[in-house]
Amino acid sequence: MTRNVLVIGLGLIGGSIALSCQKAPNTKVYGFDLYEKTRQQALELNIVQEVVEDVIEAASIADVIIFGTPVNATLEWLEKMKQWQLKQNVIVTDTGSTKGLIMKKGAELGEMGITFIGGHPMAGSHKSGVQAAKAHLFENAYYMLTPLKDENEEKVKVLEDLLKFTLAKLVRVNASEHDHMTAVVSHFPHIVAASLVHQLDSEQQVYPMTSMLAAGGFRDVTRIASSNPLMWKDIVLQNRDELLCQLNAWQNEMDRVKSILLNPNEETIEQYFAVAKEVRDKLPFNTGAFYTTYDLYVDIPDYPGVISELTGYLAEEHISITNIRVVEAREDVFGILVISFQNAEDREKAFNCISKRTKYEMYMS
Repeated sequence: MTRNVLVIGLGLIGGSIALSCQKAPNTKVYGFDLYEKTRQQALELNIVQEVVEDVIEAASIADVIIFGTPVNATLEWLEKMKQWQLKQNVIVTDTGSTKGLIMKKGAELGEMGITFIGGHPMAGSHKSGVQAAKAHLFENAYYMLTPLKDENEEKVKVLEDLLKFTLAKLVRVNASEHDHMTAVVSHFPHIVAASLVHQLDSEQQVYPMTSMLAAGGFRDVTRIASSNPLMWKDIVLQNRDELLCQLNAWQNEMDRVKSILLNPNEETIEQYFAVAKEVRDKLPFNTGAFYTTYDLYVDIPDYPGVISELTGYLAEEHISITNIRVVEAREDVFGILVISFQNAEDREKAFNCISKRTKYEMYMS
């Protein structure tokens, strides 16, 4: 018996889930997107096996419905779904990065006999849109599920059985735990990154050269500030209570730093950075939220053609890269080529490839 999966919203996340679901046996994946161009591209790229024009009709035959839409849009879809004729045992899930409001709406569906299990795959890409979708996008990333309390265990297992083909690490948490943890490791860091960029913008009004010097460490620290402003507007509004708690904690931490500066002690200052380094060095490489890049830093000599030489080596061994840049000004390194990869395996292959052919110093981050 064929299992019908309907993915609504065929961007990077929805498209990637659709691709992974196609690997499940006896499963047919349908797709819908509001934009006709996206629907056409999804069909041409085989992101889904069939594109539908009538989402309500498609939902009526679906065993699993997955929303790959932003949280605000998903909330609107779930409200509309109350009027749809669905299969008795249908399972509905989402991919949104906040869960509080979504699960309240999911509880309303539950009262109507519709099973809703919240979901959040904590991975992504520096690229967006259906053209960037990849079946392995979520490999080794955490995929958080937030079932309602006392949810039918069999229903959760059915969804997990489908989502295991994303090759992600499936974990269960409640909505409040999810929103707190993502505020700590993802949402609040985005605010900090954005605030640092605003501070740079103010500084360069007086010292124009400041932005030129920001090509190294500052650019790395604030990379996430380049994320979609509309998406982050929604996240801030939806998770504002948790963000306010994190902001208060951050201000307390900054007060501690201020105290250290006002009462300088060499041992205290060194210990502050030593603890930070120890905690940072223990962080996992491959479980980042939203998107993770796997960077390889290569200390290259300064002569014409060195970059094409290195990328040529990688091409010969069919190692794909996602980005490449030269760090020209940084407080701790000079003349560093930064090569980014889709996953840790490709980065390891690149490290071995370059090691065999050169004596360049390298490190990973």
